[in-house]
Amino acid sequence: MAFGIIIIGDEILSGRRSDKHLAKIIELLGERGLSLDWAEYIGDDPQRITATLKRSLDSGDIVFSCGGIGATPDDHTRQCAAAALGQPLVLHPEAKLLIQQRIVEMAEGDSAKADLSSAENLHRLKMGEFPVSSAIIPNPFNRIPGFSVRSAQGGAVYFVPGFPVMAAPMMAWALDTHHSHLFHSVPHLEKAVIVYDGIESTLTPLMEALEAEFGGVKVFSLPSVAAEGRRRQIELGVKGAPELVERAYLRMLEGLQALRQEYVPN
Repeated sequence: MAFGIIIIGDEILSGRRSDKHLAKIIELLGERGLSLDWAEYIGDDPQRITATLKRSLDSGDIVFSCGGIGATPDDHTRQCAAAALGQPLVLHPEAKLLIQQRIVEMAEGDSAKADLSSAENLHRLKMGEFPVSSAIIPNPFNRIPGFSVRSAQGGAVYFVPGFPVMAAPMMAWALDTHHSHLFHSVPHLEKAVIVYDGIESTLTPLMEALEAEFGGVKVFSLPSVAAEGRRRQIELGVKGAPELVERAYLRMLEGLQALRQEYVPN
């Protein structure tokens, strides 16, 4: 299965907020021997969000959707998820209880604030309205849950808040609870060198030959712009199944020597 992430919010695209979800999901997946396959950023546009969620559900991938699950006018994700699934939004009974518990906690003994029948507190329950087939994702930060839906293709989409402090443990919970059977299931190795004063066009034939000879191994080239007083350099490497990578790496070193390239292991 492929792993993806959707990061929703005008504030990310405008630069008012800096995204922290992408780096975190890469970290969480990496700790579990997994890797991220794709990422998308979307503004608060209901049509675009709905289309993206529908495409994600149809893909069968395991997807995390961050942001837009609140109950303010600029939060559209819950409604878009329902539209993508063709399901109604309903108040999830467990989510209702969790939200009510949070309301009482925040009231700190103030009976007016703890009145669960007040208009303000009834509105807060909208945060627990999810597509009818949803399961909740516990939120250890403030109890207000996220939700998940399964796709007919065997994948899933996990909906978490836009706040990284909440989203991170919720994404970790989803991985550990539902996908631990995938952890470290595909052995993976990366090996690279730093090539000094290299030129990518010179290295390209070697890269193509390595991928042709060692099927399944990916070759990568990451050039760096030379800062003042420093030499130009390229990080050149191979990644994939460990046994193939070890052989491809040795062949890569032989190729670099034949090209008279100066390099050091990275």
